[in-house]
Amino acid sequence: MDIRAILMGVSFAVMWASAFTTTRMIVTEAPPLLALSLRFALSGVIGIAIGLAMGQTWRNLSRFQWRAVIVLGLCQNALYLGLNWVAMQWIEAGLASIIAATMPLMVAAMGWIFMGERLRPLGYGGLCLGLVGVAIIMGVRLQGGSDPIGVAMGFVAALALAIATLSVRGASSGGNVMMIVGLQMLVGAVTLAAVAPFFETWDAAVSGRLAWAFIYTVLVPGLAATWIWFLLVQRIGAVRAATFHFLSPFFGVAIGALVLGEKLGASDVLGVGIIMTGILAVQLSKAPTAAPPVRRPPPA
Repeated sequence: MDIRAILMGVSFAVMWASAFTTTRMIVTEAPPLLALSLRFALSGVIGIAIGLAMGQTWRNLSRFQWRAVIVLGLCQNALYLGLNWVAMQWIEAGLASIIAATMPLMVAAMGWIFMGERLRPLGYGGLCLGLVGVAIIMGVRLQGGSDPIGVAMGFVAALALAIATLSVRGASSGGNVMMIVGLQMLVGAVTLAAVAPFFETWDAAVSGRLAWAFIYTVLVPGLAATWIWFLLVQRIGAVRAATFHFLSPFFGVAIGALVLGEKLGASDVLGVGIIMTGILAVQLSKAPTAAPPVRRPPPA
């Protein structure tokens, strides 16, 4: 892994984690599903325009890439982010980022249970560590008054993203990355626009804080982070790229504390550290081992 890949991975982790803080700022002042639908619509249009300017087109997408557009649009955007945005009306940004960070652990567990993917002992140990870390944080948080419905919605959202991740492995192969990003955003926008009116109405007090938080989520986590993720997967592969997810809970909790002044307890620090270690262990257990050197017979 070269320095460019490392910088890309860290940048992705920071951008991805920062979205929880700006989302918390948005959903306390605007209806979450309608606001998210608008965000996806803007991100999708901008992404497609950038793709066209780069010479990309939807006409060249393979059947598998179109499947990825639909699956990501429904599971990642409408379900994962939709549920997260609703849940963050009641739970803090740091807690939401911790729950979302369990996604790589879910992917590893589901791959092992349903797809027969074997893990080395390090991977099984990582899964156990992840569960311990989650139990520590959730136990203290729920006893401290965190909304159980919001917490449950966060875990369902992470499960939806795990399913999407397993379903579209390799979607970045074949090019047209920005076009795929833009199209799957539009799928999410249309889906949420159809669902949102049944649950909420547009009632927002527009302010400078709401405006900049919304613009940030459109451009940075919405477009830049997704684009960097696809490029990173192309560069170093999905397994190595997923290793950077272990940084997300740290950055998510830290940004929430710095920007929103959210409280950070000792159990949070301990639990986040354990979860990060578990995620890293799982990802390292998947990394291919070097092939043993081939021994050649001595010359006759």
